[in-house]
Amino acid sequence: MPEHGSGLRIAQATEEEVRSGYVGRQLREFNYGFVGEYPETQPVRLNAKDADGKVVGGVRAYVFLYWLHIDVLWVEESARGQGLGLQLLSQAEARAIELDARNAKLETFEWQARGFYLKHGYEEFARIDRYAGDFYLAFMKKSLG
Repeated sequence: MPEHGSGLRIAQATEEEVRSGYVGRQLREFNYGFVGEYPETQPVRLNAKDADGKVVGGVRAYVFLYWLHIDVLWVEESARGQGLGLQLLSQAEARAIELDARNAKLETFEWQARGFYLKHGYEEFARIDRYAGDFYLAFMKKSLG
C-alpha cells in the first residue's frame, strides 16, 4: 500500500485485527467524552418459522446509542398479508425497548415497505433520489417512547 504523510501507510485490516475490536473501542471511548458511557451494541435477530421449521421471515437489527437500527425485515411472499411483518417489527421494537432503545430507524427502497412502515408509526425524514436506477431510498424513524 502507498505511504501517506510521514511514513504512515494504509493496509487492509487482518481478520485478527477486525476480531479484536480495537478500532471500534477507540471510537467508543472518544464518543464517551461527548455523550457519556452507553451500552455496547446489542443484536436483535428474530426468525419466523413455519410448521416444518422453514424460515419464512426475519429481522436483523441492533441497538446502538439507544436507537434500534433495522437492517433487514423480510417476509417470504407466501407468508405476506397475514400480519407476520407486523409481529416481527413489534417484537424487534419490544426487544429494543428492553435494551433501552428510545427510537428506531431504517432505510427502505420505494418498492419495498415504505407504506408498511408509515402505517406502523414511522416517518420519512430524508431520501436519496435515484439511489438505484430511478428508485429512491427512504430514511425512516419512529419514537419508541
